[in-house]
Amino acid sequence: MRFGLLLTTQHHPGEDIQAIMHGHLEMVRHARDGGWDSVWAGQHYLQTGLAGMQPVPLLARFAAEAHGMTLGTCIQLLSLQNPVAVAEETANLDVLSGGRFVYSAGLGYRDVEYQAFGLDRSDGVRRFEENLSVVKQLWSGDPVDVDLPWCRINQVQLTLPPIQRPHPPVWIAANSDAAVRRAARVGDAWLINPHATLPTIARQHELFLHAREEAGLPAPTTTPIVREAICAPDSATAARLAAAHLGEKYKSYTGWGQDKALPRTDRDFEAPYEELARGRFVVGSPAQCLDDLGRIVERVGADHLILRVNWAGMTMADSLRTIDLLTSEVLPHLRTPRD
Repeated sequence: MRFGLLLTTQHHPGEDIQAIMHGHLEMVRHARDGGWDSVWAGQHYLQTGLAGMQPVPLLARFAAEAHGMTLGTCIQLLSLQNPVAVAEETANLDVLSGGRFVYSAGLGYRDVEYQAFGLDRSDGVRRFEENLSVVKQLWSGDPVDVDLPWCRINQVQLTLPPIQRPHPPVWIAANSDAAVRRAARVGDAWLINPHATLPTIARQHELFLHAREEAGLPAPTTTPIVREAICAPDSATAARLAAAHLGEKYKSYTGWGQDKALPRTDRDFEAPYEELARGRFVVGSPAQCLDDLGRIVERVGADHLILRVNWAGMTMADSLRTIDLLTSEVLPHLRTPRD
């Protein structure tokens, strides 16, 4: 069992971003000293009503603090990228982390991002798969030929390849059933999203495993999952924080169209907080958080729990308390094999 910290790259415009970054560094230190295993950062462009850092420079900075920890993108919007830039930058991150980098990628769902790059969203799947193929080829260090409308190279080699061979692990984020099947075919693991409810991801996990089997691929060696988590000394305090910060976050997702990327059963982002949280968030006292995380482990066999504990407007003190309570009262029980 492994535990990861997903850093928030979304903040209210006008907030002191340097103070926020100092807070993130403190969160990384608390997680590192508490024996957590990984640190992650995600990506969006032109975040309506929010401001944030991009994942590659952010992870490069945190590499200096996250000694011995895995670094990972969670996620990078691969369809919008140039594959040469992705291969170069992620190989650098693998070197900076001492060969402990995981590349997680997703398709993206916001029209404004595709339009900003002059791209047609209907071409997103093709760009995603082609880019991923090129990145893997470049990571190999062998000469590569590519003739795509957006990337043309002739017998080019990556002169600074990643440390991990044949390449860093590739985890694919997916929301819809079709995307889960694609993740099974092109990735090493499905990075389970934080937005869907437990019944949905349990069903989709079976779909993922079946799709791998149909493609003649082995079962994945890991099952990572992202969850939103708030742990407080008592359930009332945790619920108050979640209603204020997670509720606001998911209203933003509705405006962005994130809910439309999910199966129809889970498109309830505008529901009252109590309904929204059910089967989706890990919120409560240490005992409640242990029960919620244990249920996830049992239902989908998750073995890498990646937890986001901070959102726009939330104090670092509350987030650090979540990390410390999870470290001392929750995670040790999950690391111990159950009888």
